[in-house]
Amino acid sequence: MNVLFIVPYVPNLVRTRPYNLIRHLAARGNRVTVLTIWANEQERADLAHLKEICHEVHAISMPLWHSLFNSALALPKPKTPLQSVYSWKPSLVSAIGGNGAYDVVHVEHLRGSRYGLYLKQHTNLPVVWDSVDCITHLFRQAASQSKSLKGRFRSWLDLERTARYEGWLLDKFNHILVTSPVDREALLKLRPNSSNPAPISVLGNGVDVEHFCPDPTVEREPATLVISGKMSYHANVTMTLHLVNKIMPHVWQQCPDAKLLVVGKDPTREIEALAENPNIVVTGTVDALPPYLQKATVAVAPITYGAGIQNKILEAMGCGTPVVTTPHAVSALCIEPDRDLLVADAPESYAQAILSIIENPQRQEDLGRNGRTYVEQHHHWPNVAARLETIYAEAIETASSQASRSLGLQS
Repeated sequence: MNVLFIVPYVPNLVRTRPYNLIRHLAARGNRVTVLTIWANEQERADLAHLKEICHEVHAISMPLWHSLFNSALALPKPKTPLQSVYSWKPSLVSAIGGNGAYDVVHVEHLRGSRYGLYLKQHTNLPVVWDSVDCITHLFRQAASQSKSLKGRFRSWLDLERTARYEGWLLDKFNHILVTSPVDREALLKLRPNSSNPAPISVLGNGVDVEHFCPDPTVEREPATLVISGKMSYHANVTMTLHLVNKIMPHVWQQCPDAKLLVVGKDPTREIEALAENPNIVVTGTVDALPPYLQKATVAVAPITYGAGIQNKILEAMGCGTPVVTTPHAVSALCIEPDRDLLVADAPESYAQAILSIIENPQRQEDLGRNGRTYVEQHHHWPNVAARLETIYAEAIETASSQASRSLGLQS
């Protein structure tokens, strides 16, 4: 298939979903053309590898000030969420060819939805919108639970307009994707009474099982915990502060030497300040995440809110690292608790789950092996890409049938 893939940010190893979908679609013989925007020199550099994978890459500069300007213009408009205009740059659509150039269009995220709407209005191309997460569902949680004042305010500011807009979008495309059943249900609750939504499919995230894999040459460090994620993202900041302030005191009470690695780019001042504790290491940006996962005794993800599938959990499991997380985080996964990973909620029980792994090498080995097996069976990117091809085919067939009916009515 000839696929036009529109992403409102440069796909790379951090933005793992679009990067791996593009990579594996191309590896399966599809001709993939990517349209994207870059905001800084690092993103511009990431384009080089993308060009090696794709048939074509069209990328234009959109610095942060431009996105903020778009958002400022949208503030007085109660029907326009800031996310929907944040990445909008009309000149990007000038790179789009005519109807015959592509079989299907894939548009990612609420930030990219406006490009999909433009194509539905100006072409007959079938458009698949990958919502990824239900942003309204995420904002509702963040507005009440985020430890970041800026995160709470930003979520509150855009919440109601986002809820109306996401509901309005549900009948505008040929097919819609989300990463989890929870997000699918959250989106469907937003539909207007008169709406007839497009099919909404759950397409989970995958794991690069060759990159995130156990390394038998690396010896795991005793009593070492790792928590990972972009450490400027409000949900990750809240998660990490909850771990350190509520859970770790119980761990340190029984295991004073336990060490915590906080691994992720752009740590906030609150996160950086955690390094004042001699038992905590805050790395900032790292060249590669697997070495930190491979040497840890246990990966922790005490997620208090969020949406979609948490890649940090799957990546740790891919490295054969035992994981302790919360019930919220596993609602999108087909895992078996106590076999594939451990699930706990209250700080005391969460700490005991961590200690049960630290103190029991056999349990550590069993959880690591089972977690790796689960990822290989359920989240292998080639299988995800194959499922996406099936969805594309359905969208193309639906669009063709709609066009035929339209021509019949006109004649």
